[in-house]
Amino acid sequence: MTLAFCGVPWLESAVHLRKYKLILAYDGAAYQGWQSQRSGLGVQDRVETALARLFPSAPRLESSSRTDAGVHARGMVAHFDVPEAEMKMPDRHLPLAINALLPDDIRVRSARRVAAAFHARFDAQGKQYRYTIWNHPAMNPLLRRQAWHVPRPLDLDAMRDAARRFVGRHDFRSFTANCPGELKDSVRTLTRCELKRSGPRLTVILEGEGFLYKMCRGIVGTLVQIGEGRFSPADVDAMLARQDRRAAGVNAPAHGLVLWKVFY
Repeated sequence: MTLAFCGVPWLESAVHLRKYKLILAYDGAAYQGWQSQRSGLGVQDRVETALARLFPSAPRLESSSRTDAGVHARGMVAHFDVPEAEMKMPDRHLPLAINALLPDDIRVRSARRVAAAFHARFDAQGKQYRYTIWNHPAMNPLLRRQAWHVPRPLDLDAMRDAARRFVGRHDFRSFTANCPGELKDSVRTLTRCELKRSGPRLTVILEGEGFLYKMCRGIVGTLVQIGEGRFSPADVDAMLARQDRRAAGVNAPAHGLVLWKVFY
C-alpha cells in the first residue's frame, strides 16, 4: 500500500536491510590507498564494483580505517547494508561470490551478518599495524614488495629502548605528515610499540586507539635511524616535545606497512 505525506508518496513498509561485516586483505602496491578515488584506483572502488554486480542497490562500504597508497592490509574491516530482498544466496557463500569478482590482489577473508547498530569505524576500539624490515646486505627478493630493505647493521637494543618511549598518550605531531594548519588534534595513545627479530627479518608492532596520517611510518623511520646511530633513544622524548615534523626521522616506505588487525 502506498500512502502520501506532504504530497510525497512513501511506502507503508520500510525496506528491510541486512548489514554485513567484511574482513579484507589486500596487496596495496597497485592502489592509491583504501579510500575511493576519482581515478577508480582505491581498493574500496574495486570492492564496491564487485558488490554492485551482486546487488542492484550497489551498496557502499564504510571502513574501519584508511590506508595510504602502497600500504597493505590483512585485517581491514568494512560494512555494508543491502536490502533483504536482494540477498539471494546463503550468507556463507558471500565471500566466495565477492572474491570471484575481485582482482587477485584483493580478497574477502570473511563476511558475516551483524547487528544493524554495528559500525566498522565508530565501534573500533583499536588497531594493530605491523612493519617489516629486511636487515641484511642482500635483499630477499620474495619480500621486495612487503619489506623495507635496510642493508646496514642496526643497534636493536637502542631501537627497543626508543620504541618503549613511544608507548603512552603523547602529542604525535612530530610523526605525522598532516599540514600543521589542518591538524586539530594530534594526541594519540599508543599501547604497544615492540620490535621483534627473526634472523634478518625485523617486525615493528604498533597498537593504539587510532593513528595519524603516516604516523606509523614516521615512527618506524625514526627507529631505523636510531638503530643506525643517527639519533639516540633519548632523542625520542625531545622529538615528541617539539611537536614539529622536522624534529623527527624519515618516513619508512609504504610497502613495508600492513594494517594487521582492528579490535572491537
